[in-house]
Amino acid sequence: MADQIELSPTEWVRKQTEQILKQGTTDGVEIFDKPVVLVTMTGAKSGKQRYVPLMRVEKDGSYAIVASKGGAPEHPSWYFNLKANPAVTLQDGTKVVTLTAREVEGAEREQWWRLAVEAYPPYAEYQTKTDRLIPVFVLE
Repeated sequence: MADQIELSPTEWVRKQTEQILKQGTTDGVEIFDKPVVLVTMTGAKSGKQRYVPLMRVEKDGSYAIVASKGGAPEHPSWYFNLKANPAVTLQDGTKVVTLTAREVEGAEREQWWRLAVEAYPPYAEYQTKTDRLIPVFVLE
């Protein structure tokens, strides 16, 4: 299976992933001094496993991930991976768990959006840059 795992073609994402894999933990890997988790998901088209480091948004053992793409007009490619294949593995520190992603809406989305902005304030700015409602997934 290891030969089926692909690292991101984006250099800074690949370097973060390589650092996490080398250390065996997400501890100390940050974006703008904020912690990340490493999510492993299955590619919608390729079927290959993909590593995606994302901002850490956690509450009571549940996690949320935000498909912001920095406020770009389109979703990140991993959004389509999760829609097609919601089973994921999440690494937080050295803890690794298998979870299922579900896109949230309405009041539940708003609650998780607030937590996401608390965890990573730039999300609020990202939302002002795009006409799309930035998707939020809960991983449970």
